[in-house]
Amino acid sequence: MADRTDFAIVGSGIAGLRAAIALASTGRVLILTKADPGESNTGYAQGGIAVAIGDDDSPALHAADTIRAGDGLCDEDAVGVLVGEGPRYVRELIDWGTAFDRDVDGRIALGREAAHSVRRVLHAGDATGREIGRALWQRVSELAPVTTLNHAFVVGIIVEDGITAGVRYFDRAGALREARARSVLLATGGAGQVYRETTNPAVATGDGIALASRAGVRLADLEFVQFHPTALNMTGAPRFLISEALRGEGARLVNDRGEPFMTRYHPDGDLAPRDVVARSIVTEAARTGGSVFLTLAHLDGDYVRRRFPTIVAMCRRLGLDVTRDLIPVGPAAHYMMGGVDTDVWGRTSLPGLYAAGEVACTGVHGANRLASNSLLEGLVFGARAAAAMQEPPRTAESGRARVRADRSSGPIATGHQPLTISAVRDLMWRDAGLFRTRDALAAALAQLDAEYRSRTAATDARCDDADAWRHLNLVTVARHIARAALRREESRGAHFRQDFPARDDARWKIHVTD
Repeated sequence: MADRTDFAIVGSGIAGLRAAIALASTGRVLILTKADPGESNTGYAQGGIAVAIGDDDSPALHAADTIRAGDGLCDEDAVGVLVGEGPRYVRELIDWGTAFDRDVDGRIALGREAAHSVRRVLHAGDATGREIGRALWQRVSELAPVTTLNHAFVVGIIVEDGITAGVRYFDRAGALREARARSVLLATGGAGQVYRETTNPAVATGDGIALASRAGVRLADLEFVQFHPTALNMTGAPRFLISEALRGEGARLVNDRGEPFMTRYHPDGDLAPRDVVARSIVTEAARTGGSVFLTLAHLDGDYVRRRFPTIVAMCRRLGLDVTRDLIPVGPAAHYMMGGVDTDVWGRTSLPGLYAAGEVACTGVHGANRLASNSLLEGLVFGARAAAAMQEPPRTAESGRARVRADRSSGPIATGHQPLTISAVRDLMWRDAGLFRTRDALAAALAQLDAEYRSRTAATDARCDDADAWRHLNLVTVARHIARAALRREESRGAHFRQDFPARDDARWKIHVTD
């Protein structure tokens, strides 16, 4: 039995919710979310949403910062859309009741984060994503044409006569069902769980990328995985995000001798781009043989407690007082710059299939995302995808220069032993993480290729096994990341090859597709 709707949205983060709001006036909307409605990367976004509304700011300045952080690979048309339309959609959020922090004079308070030249980050304490999600869910709940299916795990895109016709999913009871729709939006978020160390929630397993891959949809830039430099690094504790906004307010990174060290690696010091800070932390720890810490002891304690209540409370539960104690930090997988290749309207290479938010790759982030552009991306491109979904289906239009990843990655591992999910995550962290080499990537890819073939055969044989699909999704995404990273023989942004440590614009100012 099939559900029937006009528009199906897979995912319930900021991109999916904003699209649902826009689509509700033109037809029935079905949101499928594989966990509880509020469980998405949106809810875990601490720092804020970047937008040019300050007196000393402009979309042009925001664009310049975004492009500089993207290390020469941003799609400038996509950046123009993001920064140009961002203020309109953020003001809409304010009109809908999003409670951003305000200064004593009642104006929206603006924070600063790494690689931003001015203060432009709107925030709601240190739980901005959760507050935006609350406001959007409130709006969605008032729209009768929108229905939400919780605990619906989508495992396939239905394609008929070359056009998207709906999705297949496991319902809460584990039954395999179909939802028929005239267009489908992937808004499934990121894939941090592909790595052993991640700030992402358990649901961030790259399902949308895997869905698109199985449908033969073009992917792009998957070698560019952003590792957030400051996740809590305590044995036995979760890799809780320690927001970049703390450094924006003056927190410092220090080594185990208490020495600030970031100016040794970049002139912007603690506010250098994320990829630089992440690698610098690992390098400094290796140089000194000790740990790296974040210190706020020199800042006003009362202000820190008011500004960052979530981080303060989490650290307190672990026996740390952030206003006095050194906070041990280290990098963790945080955000996918690559994903399902789209144009600036969310169109993919498959007519009727759209993607928006972290699962999509418009090229807006280039090789390294500027801090706090992620929520803005979901907001702007979720709305634009909704506009395109109301038109006759067609494929993406994009002039980005591309090269296809080499699918002949070398010999498959002999005597392959099945990889557990934990083993896949360990493999990716070790061989496709912050520092990469040809030999390590090729060896990892040989194992992932073998595991992919084995898992595909097992899933085909047991198509009613949801756990098998989850495992296959993780392996699929890991394999695409490793293959793209092996293909790109240079270092750029979040992709660092120790055997090709320089940026090479002559050969690699292009996008690797798969």
